[in-house]
Amino acid sequence: MSIVAAVVVLAVVVALVVARVRSGAAERDDAARAAAVALADGLSSGDLGAAPLLDADADGAQAQEQYAAVVAGMAPLRPSVEVADVTRDDDAASATLDVSWPLDPAWTYPVEADLAPASADDPTGAWAARWSPALVEPSLEDGDVLADERVPAPRGAITGRGGVDVVTQTPVVDVGVQPSRTDDPGGLSSELARVLDVDGPALAERVAAAEPSAFVPVITLRRPDYDAVAAELEGLRGTVLRESTLALAPSRTFAQATLGTVGPATAEDVEASDGRVTGQDTVGRSGLQRAYDERLGGVPGLVISRVPADGDPVALLERAPVPGQPIATTLDPRVQDAAQGALDAAVAAGAGNGSSSLVAVDVPTGGVLAVANTPAAGGNLALTGRYPPGSTFKPVASLALLAGGLTPQQPVGCPPTISVNGRSFRNFEGESFGTVPFARAFAVSCNTAFVGLSRDITMGALADAGASVGLGGDWSLGLDAFTGDVPRDGAPDEVAASTLGQGRVVASPAAMAVAVSTIARGSWTTPTLVTDPAPPAPQDTPSPDAERLATAAKLMRGVVTEGTAEALADVPGAPVHAKTGTAEYGATQPLRTHAWTVGFQGDVAFAVVVEDGSSGGEVAVPVAEDFLRRLAD
Repeated sequence: MSIVAAVVVLAVVVALVVARVRSGAAERDDAARAAAVALADGLSSGDLGAAPLLDADADGAQAQEQYAAVVAGMAPLRPSVEVADVTRDDDAASATLDVSWPLDPAWTYPVEADLAPASADDPTGAWAARWSPALVEPSLEDGDVLADERVPAPRGAITGRGGVDVVTQTPVVDVGVQPSRTDDPGGLSSELARVLDVDGPALAERVAAAEPSAFVPVITLRRPDYDAVAAELEGLRGTVLRESTLALAPSRTFAQATLGTVGPATAEDVEASDGRVTGQDTVGRSGLQRAYDERLGGVPGLVISRVPADGDPVALLERAPVPGQPIATTLDPRVQDAAQGALDAAVAAGAGNGSSSLVAVDVPTGGVLAVANTPAAGGNLALTGRYPPGSTFKPVASLALLAGGLTPQQPVGCPPTISVNGRSFRNFEGESFGTVPFARAFAVSCNTAFVGLSRDITMGALADAGASVGLGGDWSLGLDAFTGDVPRDGAPDEVAASTLGQGRVVASPAAMAVAVSTIARGSWTTPTLVTDPAPPAPQDTPSPDAERLATAAKLMRGVVTEGTAEALADVPGAPVHAKTGTAEYGATQPLRTHAWTVGFQGDVAFAVVVEDGSSGGEVAVPVAEDFLRRLAD
């Protein structure tokens, strides 16, 4: 072989050796990276079963158990882990993993993973990682775990008219029982029931079922209420007290259904929040607190800690809470208190079935001043109730009749009964006033006069009249409210029934208060309750006839001076204008009735409904009178 040939052969051999070495190095690089990727995937999914681990038991159960314990305190959060870099030096390698927790902003940091061949007998085969809690967070040592704690954000205030706070952070005391601190849970429960007026047997069952160290909640008391019973509670062994603050109104009943309540988040709240809420949070449960929970609730702060098996937690990440933003409303505490006081007094006197509502509106601005409900209403019926308005709809029907040419002095018949399309209508208690001016028929609420006049109008005319004062409109208060419904089509007997606020005509107390405020004002102004953030402006706004509104207002004054609401004639202050109503409903005979009174005095328009009240004049007028007199004081 020539020298040249020998050199060529040698070069080929060297090249083959170098290629083989390089190929083996690449394979080992790939094996190390594959191990790092498998580890990252396992840490991300929470399942280390497919991750190759050094010195692990046969199925990796021990490492899996340790990993689960480390991250359990972070649930439901789970980290996202990706491989940033892998470096290898012979049979040792290191992977840099980027860990990111789904917070806003994300909590990110790198961790280092040690890699080596999975088998010492096969250094060119698969590689694996060495398990350590530091793979989850670099400061963790054996026995350490992670824990996160939500730091509640100060809840935004709800303000009323003039910027006065109506819901603020209020000092409270949570009264509870720790089972391990009492030898007589039954006796303690009985004593707490006596002092706090709670269900003793039910409390005893909850205490018996709780863990010894648990805090079993009994009741949350405003600080003044707690102070009144503090001496008795402090002597009851096993009672535990916690001081905190809650977003509360001035009193337990103050606009409760409108303002709403707050409470611990439920599983449903968490699921519906798209990650905003956790089980540690307090959320709005009803009313404005629920409708504007994200705004009012702010952003909770967060503390993530390393918790050693023995020793105090060490904070790894701290983020301060972002306070909630306020909600501005038009509620007036003085008017709200007067409304609630009048309703509560009526309930105490046995009016109706105990469910009553009152809404008051500021005439110049359209701002809702009060939304009051009795507890028996079981919700915010003042805003959402769907009642036949009865004769309180007659001012609206009168607008349709006036548009057709009727005048207040036009003579109309008021017989005891009248029939339309074979359907009979009658006056309250069979009254008859003969032929009288329309203004007189309005004042005494003559049903048959309106039924007789209904032949001159259509359902469409009634619907237009209703729309002119906001009934059925698209206005929004910033909280669910029923604006009313006046159908546009119907047979002659349905037109007749509708003039009386019966048939298919329905409205809420809020809708009727808005309608009356429009009559009082003489023009349309979009009603408001929440002013910041302001709800969307209605696309269509009514344009009522000012002259007809003024005439309707004069007709309502006659109800007070010579009609069914004479009890309001001597209320102090500006002249009262009103209309009473007794709205029939149901199918039983005789038909059941709701009692209504709507009206205005000066700058305050109002609507009152008392469920199952016998008549507007007998049941609802006294509520309206009490309300107005409270405002006059």
